[in-house]
Amino acid sequence: MSNEVAALKGRLLKSIGRSIYVYRVDCGGCNGCEIEIFAAITPIFDVERFGIKVVPSPRHADILLYTGAVTRAMRMPAIRSYEAAPDPKIVVSYGACGCTGGIFHDLYCVWGGTDKIVPVDVYIPGCPPTPQATIYGFAMALGLLEQKLKETTHVEGEDESVPLIHPGVPYGLRVALERRARRMAGYLQGRACAEAFMGALEAPEPAQVDMRITQLIAKEEDPRRAEIFTQLKLVFTGMLA
Repeated sequence: MSNEVAALKGRLLKSIGRSIYVYRVDCGGCNGCEIEIFAAITPIFDVERFGIKVVPSPRHADILLYTGAVTRAMRMPAIRSYEAAPDPKIVVSYGACGCTGGIFHDLYCVWGGTDKIVPVDVYIPGCPPTPQATIYGFAMALGLLEQKLKETTHVEGEDESVPLIHPGVPYGLRVALERRARRMAGYLQGRACAEAFMGALEAPEPAQVDMRITQLIAKEEDPRRAEIFTQLKLVFTGMLA
């Protein structure tokens, strides 16, 4: 067992104390996606080594895997499968037909993709997706499941307010930096890059800002993040001009 597999299985056991159970819902496809799913669970790719197991009932499922375009005949059974699965649960839309309806999207008997009837957490595109893409999509689903397991709800009081992060950064500059970072790296990673850059802007002395930005770029080992920081520096200098 490789170190990566052992680490993922250890993360599963730490999060929920057992394997992850997947239930497949065939909404009406050509069976191509099913062939790739079965290839992923056979010994060549062996997705079960990660602790991911297929179960015969949605009542036991942590992840609902929807394949095929949603036909009128399967609409209600697919919704009932979603309602039968216990919370917290993750919905994965699998394949081109599951994601968008595919080549069947405009048929009279097709509702569309999975997200037309139930909320989708992870999309795995492809016609059909490869086993490698399947395993990667499951890994993304496991991360979301861990977040849902630890989710908490907070009701804000009348006199309570959320403290502003990096209050020393002007609002217009903050918006410009976050927009540029998220365009380059997506919502989550872009926000992390923008937060790191704004932390460098809050130097005790204004003269130290340029030095801290230069150090931030120089110390970054990821070339993509370094490129993002460089672009954010251009945004910063442009706003000052």
